[in-house]
Amino acid sequence: MDLMKIFATAIHYKASDIHITPNKPPMMRLKGEMIPIIKDITLTSEHTKAIIYSIISDSQKARFEENLELDCSFAIKGIGRFRLNVFLTKNGVEAVARIIPSQIPSPQEIGLTKEITDLIDTPKGLILVTGPTGSGKSTTLACLINLINEKYKSNIITIEDPIEFVYEHKNSLIRQREVGQHTKSFASALKSALREDPDVILVGEMRDLETIQLTLTAAETGHLTFATLHTQDAATTVDRIIDVFPPHQQEQVRIQLASSLRAVISQILLPKKDGNGLVAAREIMIMTPAISNLIREGKTHLIYGAIETGGKFGMISMDKSLAILVKNNLVDMSEALSKANDKETFKRFLVGG
Repeated sequence: MDLMKIFATAIHYKASDIHITPNKPPMMRLKGEMIPIIKDITLTSEHTKAIIYSIISDSQKARFEENLELDCSFAIKGIGRFRLNVFLTKNGVEAVARIIPSQIPSPQEIGLTKEITDLIDTPKGLILVTGPTGSGKSTTLACLINLINEKYKSNIITIEDPIEFVYEHKNSLIRQREVGQHTKSFASALKSALREDPDVILVGEMRDLETIQLTLTAAETGHLTFATLHTQDAATTVDRIIDVFPPHQQEQVRIQLASSLRAVISQILLPKKDGNGLVAAREIMIMTPAISNLIREGKTHLIYGAIETGGKFGMISMDKSLAILVKNNLVDMSEALSKANDKETFKRFLVGG
């Protein structure tokens, strides 16, 4: 089994993911569909375990055999870098490898608007990038962190699971820590980070109450803090954070969020109309006194309206973002309509209303 050929072929065709599973050939996700990488090979369970175990270290094998799941990243010299998830099924050991671009993309390459890139000039507070798994959150964050790295003389600390994009020191000092390899948890790394003289902190994912609490503290205490959540829009993001806490703490968390949150960028990826890759639709919520009051008063359902009318502050709703992609002939109308939050609102934007 030529492991190099599997990974090199997937990169050549610009696939997003590689799937190693028994009773099938090695597969790749290409333009949204599962395609064989090498058609005339069917992997056995022995093949898949051998392939996967040839990629991971002895300590990672031990972690996988203890937990039956493993998240990590790895690089193949001369080919590329990958984020790997290893898991066990009834068929044996399987894995999915996400292909990480070798270069951190520019804002233009991934369609980041000036309203988003201007957020790097925020002196402190919390900036959230949200969306489902595989929606490009890590890529958006990497682009923003790299812009800070180029523009400012800052101390940047990233806490990731696993490390995906690898940064070089530019004007900033940048330290990357991987959960499970360099630290035991997001929470313990965050506690440590607050004593490491940071200017900017990236929290790969706010997974639990303690991590969310520490992330809010970091944002409140004068650090520019970036984090991700698996939520679909700004209003549900605010609700998700608050709902993690017990009822007697929720009022205090609303006050914390109202004062420390600076922006929420919610994104999804859609196939391009010409079949050449994917494009992001993004909702942008910028914190204003009005939205701050809505959060403080528990009226998060009114955030949707505030975003709709907040264009002068750089805000845009997901439905309007989708309509713009259709108008610019980047996305098929039916594809955008299927992702719209409110189909009638989307259609109104489409005809210029």
